[in-house]
Amino acid sequence: MAFVTANWNPLGDAFYRKIELYEMGWNLKDGLRDCLVAAAPYGGPIALLKAHNRCSPSARPQLEIFSSSGLPLASFPWKSGVVKQLGWTVSDDLLCVQEDGTVLVYDLLGGFKRHFSMGNEVSQSQVLETKIFHSPYGTGVAILTGALRFTLATNIDDIKLRRLPEVPGLQGAPSCWAVLTQDRQSKVLVANGSHLFVLDNTACTPVTPPGLSPQASSIVHMCVSFSYKYLALLTDSGHVWMGTSNLKFVLLLFSCRCRRPKSQQPSAVVMWDGLLLVVGECKETIQYHLDDDSILVPELDGVRIISGTHHELLQEVPGACEEIFKIASMAPGALLLEAHKEYEKESQKADEYLREIKEQSLLSEAVRQCVEAAGHEHEPETQKTLLRAASFGKCFLSNFPPEQFVSMCRDLRVLNAVRDYTVGIPLSHTQFKQMTIQVLIDRLVYRKLYPLAIEVCRYLKTPEYQGVSRVLKYWACYKVCVCVYLFTPLLYSNILYFVLFLQLLFNKVALNLSKLTPYCMPSCMLVYTVVMYLKNELNRGDFFMMLRNQPVALSLYKQRLEARIAHLQSAVDEYYKAKNEFSAKTTEDEMRLLRFQRKLEEEKGEQLVGFSLHDTMTTLLSVGLHKHAEQLYKDFRVPDKRFWWLRLKALAEKEDWEELEKFSKSKKSPIGYLPFVEVCIKHHNKYEARKYVSKVTLEQKVKAHLAVGDVEGAAEAAIERRNESEIGTVLSRCSATTDHLLVERLNRAKATVAKK
Repeated sequence: MAFVTANWNPLGDAFYRKIELYEMGWNLKDGLRDCLVAAAPYGGPIALLKAHNRCSPSARPQLEIFSSSGLPLASFPWKSGVVKQLGWTVSDDLLCVQEDGTVLVYDLLGGFKRHFSMGNEVSQSQVLETKIFHSPYGTGVAILTGALRFTLATNIDDIKLRRLPEVPGLQGAPSCWAVLTQDRQSKVLVANGSHLFVLDNTACTPVTPPGLSPQASSIVHMCVSFSYKYLALLTDSGHVWMGTSNLKFVLLLFSCRCRRPKSQQPSAVVMWDGLLLVVGECKETIQYHLDDDSILVPELDGVRIISGTHHELLQEVPGACEEIFKIASMAPGALLLEAHKEYEKESQKADEYLREIKEQSLLSEAVRQCVEAAGHEHEPETQKTLLRAASFGKCFLSNFPPEQFVSMCRDLRVLNAVRDYTVGIPLSHTQFKQMTIQVLIDRLVYRKLYPLAIEVCRYLKTPEYQGVSRVLKYWACYKVCVCVYLFTPLLYSNILYFVLFLQLLFNKVALNLSKLTPYCMPSCMLVYTVVMYLKNELNRGDFFMMLRNQPVALSLYKQRLEARIAHLQSAVDEYYKAKNEFSAKTTEDEMRLLRFQRKLEEEKGEQLVGFSLHDTMTTLLSVGLHKHAEQLYKDFRVPDKRFWWLRLKALAEKEDWEELEKFSKSKKSPIGYLPFVEVCIKHHNKYEARKYVSKVTLEQKVKAHLAVGDVEGAAEAAIERRNESEIGTVLSRCSATTDHLLVERLNRAKATVAKK
């Protein structure tokens, strides 16, 4: 699979790859230029705010929030003060830090939640620079004031402001600074020219990075790794220093010959003027050309690159992927992948590759490598290829534990669902495992993607109290808020009704509308909304059992249907007055069908009301209610061919081959017997298909025999009919293993027919 390595670039002993995650769905006129941009980690949302126009303070910039694929989540005019920094909390809330030290908090759909202040000192001296960071305690905010003092809040949910010591000799804004989290404590690292200081609660300590170039007169940029374990410094002489964040060990020294820019193998990423440079300890580099307005977003296992048009992920190629896909690799996973490819080609080389792996007792390792590599790939086809190879290898192992394979298949199905463009959460498998499934479900709930969250919970078999029930609670609460907004005049009765409704869903308490007094009965529209919701969510039998015990809801449900029938009856009367008998008869049939559907819904618990005649019969046949379907077929004089097609497809879908055979013998088929052959083949059952080949008409014999793989039977039929086209079709299906005498007969018959 050479295409997998097409975007790999070597850096020392490792490889790096740049993967396109999305072509951005937004339409930004000026790209990201002159914008404050904040992208949440773990594939989170992106916030954009045009910089304030000091010359025209009355102009209101627009604060926009997008998914990682560029789809709009929220947009509203910014009516507050000048914003110095945007950032995201660990729970995907947006922080907007104003120059007066006020921090406004919004949810990812643009809903205002609260605000807080960073203190009077910050308010008086104004915010010069700010950084939003994550610590073991939550999300923090660090501010450099106009008085050149640092103020820190390590957890915005429990504000405790810390004023850090002064930096000696600091006359203006420092050349750069960053927040470090070490030993469960947040500190500030400040560069003042070539001097570095660490600020904590009690002291300002000068530090010297080991091995830093003496040519540097100033440190112009610094960046902390996503894990806070590593630190990178860039000097005005173009030297890159990378080491541990405690400044005790150096990992990388490199000169990139630039002066004003912005793994497993220690590496740093530097970007400036449309050029992105990956620097490694091997003193080599990888260069990528980017849009001028691109931004970098650090991640646990790489760097996301966001521009006005594209969203990409730059990362070191994971070890398992490198082992398998590297050119001329002899790793066990690579050999297993080749073995599976040859097996699919029906080549004996598959056995040779397998023997080679088995002789080294590395088959278990090969399967493990393929499963692990599948998790690191973003393309579903590559994932499938690797998992099929792993599944192939497992067949030759008697004691391979299945948990890893099954777990990876489940994880990838969930990841592919949330990576979808319409959802826009481009998580890697490494990030997914670090985040946990519980946090992912929360993120889907925050985006109001309730159906997807429920499907993920059900698919991963999350415990009810952590999964489906919890999501439904959030969903129901959201619906309550909507109803409160829509039905303000009926506020009390609506809320009371929904409280009882929530009891039914989550506490298994019967919904008892009789508890409501005549003075606080909910609106009919609201009751009907809840009834329809329950009809879609509950098992049909449970739904009707619930209705039987709720006279108000049952009465309204019946009234809706009766009202519909009454309107139809009025239409019938009008049609007869207008002497339009065809429309009158058609409307009467509609009324008959509705009554039939209601009766069956109550008796059998199948949702049918409102279905067309065709859909009603299809549903009845699919659930095995054949007699009721036949009743409709007779009562509504459904054409024989139409009914036979419906029953044929329904029985085949259920794979009820015995009932299908009985049906074929019930009377002469009005659609012939070729459809029986074809539907059996469609469901991969040649054995059943062969039962109907003898019953097809002479004109369809060739097609039927070929459908079941009977070339000889097809040849006999084609020769008997003396049809040149059919003989040619049979010849085209003959292979090298076909009897040569049969081929000669076909050729002679074809020549004879051609002469005539």
